[in-house]
Amino acid sequence: MSARAPFDSTALVERLDRILPQTQCGQCGYAGCRPYAEAMARGEAGIDRCPPGGDAGARALARLLGIDARPYDRSRGEHEAPLVAVIVEPDCIGCTKCIQACPVDAIIGASKLMHVVVEPLCTGCGLCVPACPVDCIAMESAAT
Repeated sequence: MSARAPFDSTALVERLDRILPQTQCGQCGYAGCRPYAEAMARGEAGIDRCPPGGDAGARALARLLGIDARPYDRSRGEHEAPLVAVIVEPDCIGCTKCIQACPVDAIIGASKLMHVVVEPLCTGCGLCVPACPVDCIAMESAAT
């Protein structure tokens, strides 16, 4: 009888998390990509809950977990091309609500001053858009 190596859930979570798109959008029903990866590693969540990852992401997760692939659940949202937030500078009142809403700290600025999105850090989750009281944030196609 051969001894099996102990299951390393931390390594599995890391690998699952690396496959996920890191949008931190919450469309999967979890607070971000890491909690979703942890739930998958525990067997509590399926591979089909991530619209930003699309069908390709679901296939990659299935491959890693050694389970049958299936398309992502379209009821959770549409798979779209990568987006980034853009602040319409003349309209920004510096309220900081977008900074507070950004899960990846991609928005910088100070109270009562104009804010700006650091594009390489923006995951395109769109959580800043509803937080803005003056509707000065637009989601645009990410530069490729």
